[in-house]
Amino acid sequence: YKLSVSPEMDIMEYCRKEWRGNTPAAKRMRKGYEAVAQKFASIRRIRGDNYCAFRATLFQALSQATQLPRWLQSEDFTMLPENLLSKYDWIKQWQLRQKPGKRMGEIRDEIKEYLILLRKKWKNISEIKDPLEKQEACDKLFKNEEEEYSLYEALKFLMLNTAIELYNADKSGKRVPVFSWLLFARDTSSNPSQLMHNHLNHIGHSGGLEQVEMFLLAYALQYTIQVYRLYKYSTDEFITLYPNDPEEDWPVVTLITEDDRHYNIPVRMCQETML
Repeated sequence: YKLSVSPEMDIMEYCRKEWRGNTPAAKRMRKGYEAVAQKFASIRRIRGDNYCAFRATLFQALSQATQLPRWLQSEDFTMLPENLLSKYDWIKQWQLRQKPGKRMGEIRDEIKEYLILLRKKWKNISEIKDPLEKQEACDKLFKNEEEEYSLYEALKFLMLNTAIELYNADKSGKRVPVFSWLLFARDTSSNPSQLMHNHLNHIGHSGGLEQVEMFLLAYALQYTIQVYRLYKYSTDEFITLYPNDPEEDWPVVTLITEDDRHYNIPVRMCQETML
């Protein structure tokens, strides 16, 4: 059985193990890891399937959660599947994990269950005061494959909902973030229906999240996702924020990537950084 989130390991030890050679790429990676090690002491490896961006982001968000986000508290949060399916017939083609070709009622009920699970887990973990206990609860959740993948389905559906909101806002002349234009400027996702068919339905199966979809995930969660992109070390894209103009009150989670495809997480902020 593959662990979803491996135990922590010293960041520089990990780097020395992974990047031994003297190629320019290895040197750059080592420099990148050294920079991350100024802020964080350890790294936890994230299981490398096509869900790793979800896994890394959600694990970080839950490990530091102290309250339920506002959008998770709203009354109509669990009514999302019903509301969207009543307006957009094409959502019937939503691909549930390992269960293609479900009927509309089943899709609605199943996604509703996933959203309820997300709210319940977030609430339970955010109420744990002791940091060690909180960490144990997160580790336990990410060892339960059934629940873990259900949460990713919930995140995907929230991304679809956010995409529909942004698309409609743009069409009615409201201001939308720049990434939203980029999202719908792609040949494969010129509207939310195409985004679902060609992208969201494939996440976790045949592909992970593309860069522009990292923005969408950040907006759906109302979190700033800060990523150390190690191969961009010594450029101004080394630390990238999704979104790049975040709201002041959005919490921040930090991830590490060597190639914009796979994500790991840095843990244990160094003392002086915290002060």
